[in-house]
Amino acid sequence: MAAAAAPALPTAIHLGDDELPWVDAGPGTKLKVLLVREKEGLWIIRNRFEAGVAVQTHRHTGPVFGYTIAGAWKYAEYDYVNRAGSFLYEPAGSVHTLTVPETNTETTDVWFQMYGCNLNLDAAGKVESVIDGRLVLDFYLAMCEAQGLPRPPVLVE
Repeated sequence: MAAAAAPALPTAIHLGDDELPWVDAGPGTKLKVLLVREKEGLWIIRNRFEAGVAVQTHRHTGPVFGYTIAGAWKYAEYDYVNRAGSFLYEPAGSVHTLTVPETNTETTDVWFQMYGCNLNLDAAGKVESVIDGRLVLDFYLAMCEAQGLPRPPVLVE
């Protein structure tokens, strides 16, 4: 009797920085989607922000991890500033408004790993819109197409 073949081992997947293009995602903001795992609600993105950008006040339904690659940014609700090399953990439910100092002399580049949804809040703190990994992925792919870029090999599971 022949021995059963060993199951194939999973292999690592590499994507070079140039394989995932930056797209315009609003005034002074660029976006790159790296991975979306819908079943676990995980989405990993990179954002680039120009000086003076402010993102709508929001909260997340799951935890968020952020790593600042370049530049500086902060949350209007806190005193600390995230600079290149800074790591940030946001527990689910924390409310914050991402702002980029007007005095920044370089583009701010941040990697975010998020679980669940992003809930954008109005001035009264009520949910105005909901963003999840699938919606961000669909937006990213549509923007790539609109900007004449080839379909990027985003990791999607």
